[in-house]
Amino acid sequence: MDRYTALKQKIEAKTARVGVIGLGYVGLPLAIEMAQSGLTVFGIDLDIQKVEILQRGESYIRDVPSEPVEQLVRDGKFIPTTDYRVLKELDAISICVPTPLSENQDPDTSYISRVVDQIKHYIENGPLITLESTTYPGTTEELIQRELERMGYQVGQDFFLCFSPERVDPGNHLFSTNNTPKVIGGTTEKCLELGVLLYGHFINQIVPVSSTKVAEMSKLLENTFRSINIAFINEMALMCERMDIDVWEVIKASATKPFGFMPFYPGPGIGGHCIPLDPMYLSWKAKGYRFFSKFIDLAQSINNSMPDHVVYKTSVILNMYAKSIRNSRVLLLGMSYKPDIDDLRESPSLQVYELFKEAGALVDYYDPYAKSFKDESGREIQSVAYDAKAWRNYDCMVLLTNHSMFNYRALAELGVAILDTRNAFDGIQAPHVYKLGNAIKHRNFSEASLAI
Repeated sequence: MDRYTALKQKIEAKTARVGVIGLGYVGLPLAIEMAQSGLTVFGIDLDIQKVEILQRGESYIRDVPSEPVEQLVRDGKFIPTTDYRVLKELDAISICVPTPLSENQDPDTSYISRVVDQIKHYIENGPLITLESTTYPGTTEELIQRELERMGYQVGQDFFLCFSPERVDPGNHLFSTNNTPKVIGGTTEKCLELGVLLYGHFINQIVPVSSTKVAEMSKLLENTFRSINIAFINEMALMCERMDIDVWEVIKASATKPFGFMPFYPGPGIGGHCIPLDPMYLSWKAKGYRFFSKFIDLAQSINNSMPDHVVYKTSVILNMYAKSIRNSRVLLLGMSYKPDIDDLRESPSLQVYELFKEAGALVDYYDPYAKSFKDESGREIQSVAYDAKAWRNYDCMVLLTNHSMFNYRALAELGVAILDTRNAFDGIQAPHVYKLGNAIKHRNFSEASLAI
């Protein structure tokens, strides 16, 4: 029996032994879904602390409850390990490692290359290999297919290769791994068939495409679309500030159109692994074809400028109270990149924090989810405690992440100047609450009533 037929039978019968390399925000939810479908899954990660937590049956990701992890570990369906030697036993491997940008904003695919080196060392059974890490079109062929074919293996015969971009949205309670449509592209027809068969066990809708490059490009298109539209609305917010128009009211009005319009919202910048990074992967790859994307570069420039604008606008607010940003006490509300999660990856709040420090502000932060982070010097910064009485002593508060658990009316009642970058204080009328995307008006601060 040839390898394709044998592997197909194993996947159909759910007797295939599967490995997920990289147990972060993408890999761990994927591994748990696979194991819950009846597959035996080896979760591989070099972080010993993470693996030990999982071996105890606990989860370190908010979207993955500990209960199923504990049950699957106990039943032997999910085996967390740091040992790459298990690759010898696997029939399918999903690669979910980070793909950051270098300091020069070029793709850093070193994590993928290290995994491929391990696969080359231990490959025996001719597995199905699926890359899920977001990267530029051509990565699957260049970094995996060519490397294995140099060893004498033939894709579609001795091993099988797919690309299937992750679509994880941390904190999304409506869409998770199993009910989010899954795009898959295979290097050959047999590769695609096996990939669809495997992922079809635990994902409701599979979207096959003609090649790995199409699958890779689809991921970049999704997030470049978002990056460009967020940049556009950020620029509109700055324009509305100049024109003394409330951009949030404009967006709300425009969103009533039932066709031809999709609302995007301004903010202090863009965060998460995907939107800040993915467009740069595409821009970098396009330059190899002598194609220069003005849209991508412009969007990146606008979005990257928003933290500076937040600090500038805060300085204008403080100036209205006859205060300098230097030595002013500033409290940042929310440090994660989106509401109701603890994910700090590429969060613009981190940059805002550093800019305030550079400007000489005495800056603290409060986030009920992200309890600490490391600043650019490597020093661990802890969230202050929630203490309304103590918070009255701040000169200004800057709302960066609109967590649903914040009591915005109570925050406004503290009487401290507030810059709201997310329109979280919508409906609360107070002269000391200012919004991104709206002009700062000179007001009569002798008013005793805040009219909240």
